[in-house]
Amino acid sequence: MGSSVRRSPVQQRSVERVNQMLDAAAALLDEGGYDALSTRAVAVRAEVPIGSIYHFFRDKRGLADALARRNLESFLAGIDRRLDGATHWQAIVDLVVDEYVEMKRTVPGFAVVDFHGNRVVAESLAAHLAQRIAPVDADALTRPLLVAVEAADALLKLAFRESPEGDPYYVTETKELLRAYLGRALPH
Repeated sequence: MGSSVRRSPVQQRSVERVNQMLDAAAALLDEGGYDALSTRAVAVRAEVPIGSIYHFFRDKRGLADALARRNLESFLAGIDRRLDGATHWQAIVDLVVDEYVEMKRTVPGFAVVDFHGNRVVAESLAAHLAQRIAPVDADALTRPLLVAVEAADALLKLAFRESPEGDPYYVTETKELLRAYLGRALPH
């Protein structure tokens, strides 16, 4: 884990307690943004002693990092569920965008905390999609996917600034832009 996370939970009870703390952190982020997040507020919301927070996390950044990692894992798992049987990259683009939009609408904290940069997302997507798209080496996908993720990130932020549910026009345009770009940029 990253330097702002002290240790990973091993026992089931510890995993549940960490998830309880991360759920509390996500709720606080949704309510007031990063400024509302504090270790004390998470402890109160999660109904755990403050020492439990510091047992697993160095500080509020550690909480946010762990929540980002959990969100990315959930995002990738959601993509895997949606992509069952999908092999054409055009359909894959739509399904990946759909999963992101759905999680942004429904998963606490997802809209506030980022994944530590779009490079992490691009590399994770490349690893997940390499065998579905060509098959092709994941490294060959990373750079085009980074461009695609950067563009999608900007457009989807616009979609959610325009509407709390994500303006459908900008979501559709995001898919169009990604299909056009990736149609040219992906290895054939």
